[in-house]
Amino acid sequence: LRLPCNLIKENSVYATRLITIGNFAFMVTFASPPIQKIDSKVALTQDVELYVLRLDLVHPLISGNKWYKLKYNLEAAKRENIDIILTFGGAYSNHIYATAAAGKLFGLKTIGVIRGEETLPLNPTLEFAISQGMQLIYIDRQTYRQRHSETLHQELFARFGKVFIVSEGGCNLDGVQGCREIISPDIEFDIACIACGTGTTLAGVALSLNDKQRVIGFPVLKGGDFLKSDIEGLLGQYQETKNVSWELVCNYHFGGYAKVNDELLRFAREFEQEHNIPLDYVYTAKMFYGVMDLVKQGYFDRCRVLLIHTGGLQGNATKFLE
Repeated sequence: LRLPCNLIKENSVYATRLITIGNFAFMVTFASPPIQKIDSKVALTQDVELYVLRLDLVHPLISGNKWYKLKYNLEAAKRENIDIILTFGGAYSNHIYATAAAGKLFGLKTIGVIRGEETLPLNPTLEFAISQGMQLIYIDRQTYRQRHSETLHQELFARFGKVFIVSEGGCNLDGVQGCREIISPDIEFDIACIACGTGTTLAGVALSLNDKQRVIGFPVLKGGDFLKSDIEGLLGQYQETKNVSWELVCNYHFGGYAKVNDELLRFAREFEQEHNIPLDYVYTAKMFYGVMDLVKQGYFDRCRVLLIHTGGLQGNATKFLE
């Protein structure tokens, strides 16, 4: 069986849709993520079919998995009549970027708690966040490590009043719930592959699969094995009894989070030239590199592999990658 022909598109069609957040309805321009087939001689010799789910094309600003992780968090805030979203992230965070854009789009105030000291001039990510109306505050790294603590949350409530706190990267059950909607049930594949930062997206995708499918996560952090317990914790908070099939491949972090080398950059450039798919260097390039390497090794056997492009292309413009 192959993917339905009508799902294989190389051009994303944007359409204005009615998006409901709580009791509020918004007319917003979003696209259904297209699926693009990858013609690879290496994959062909291994009898492997490769497809890319282009989440990077769902929205020009809230792209990739970010919309899915934010969707139900925004709905929860509206339901509780809270119009200020407060969240956490690093200075180059895709999550900060997307939250700022979503706040402006849906009429919510946003506050970004940024790890580390302010550095001027601001990088493109933080400049964009401010342009969308996000208020930035900076806390030292030691304090930032307490971002999940009730003590820090109470301090933030005392300072900013009634705010809705979204965990770093949208890593909570609302984020998982949104990520369950990433893969449409009518898409036929055997294995889904995804880059991992917090494991939220993998958990949501895993819960959406049928019993013949599995998902492989590629942690972008050094020592990514620790994500196993985090993912198990997210999955364990659901009452469902069905077994989910997932695993982590931790060999393609390229030295750690946001670490790159010439080999990875060259791979990303060549992949874009050959397939017209840009990759971000922090997440998707590492996963795509890993998948292609595993294909060469014969890791996949006569199967359909769906690579999930989680966006994050704004990060390629940041100063630390220049």
